[in-house]
Amino acid sequence: MALVKLTPEMAAEALKRVDWGAQDALTDADIAAQVAADPDAAPLLTAAETVAAVAITIRKRLGLSQAAFAERYGIPVGTLRDWEQGRKRPDATALTYLRVIAKAPEMVARALDAA
Repeated sequence: MALVKLTPEMAAEALKRVDWGAQDALTDADIAAQVAADPDAAPLLTAAETVAAVAITIRKRLGLSQAAFAERYGIPVGTLRDWEQGRKRPDATALTYLRVIAKAPEMVARALDAA
């Protein structure tokens, strides 16, 4: 695969050529149709699938099993499993907690150990 260097100037020029009015006029159905028609596009994820991907990605990046992650961060393992399998979505507070873990996993673990 060839690598292409994209300079800030090239990016700025490409953005100038975008018809932003046409982009803003796209409906969700239009976007879904375009994604479905493009074999190189990743599929659109539902909100539950997005949350599941976030939880799985954080846990795997840390190299932890579900049980170890749940224990380390004080999340019931059944709850984590439900999030990862898309059966349930974390509320806003829990989702924020996952984002904090993603940004500072060691700090969160230390804070919880100190408590």
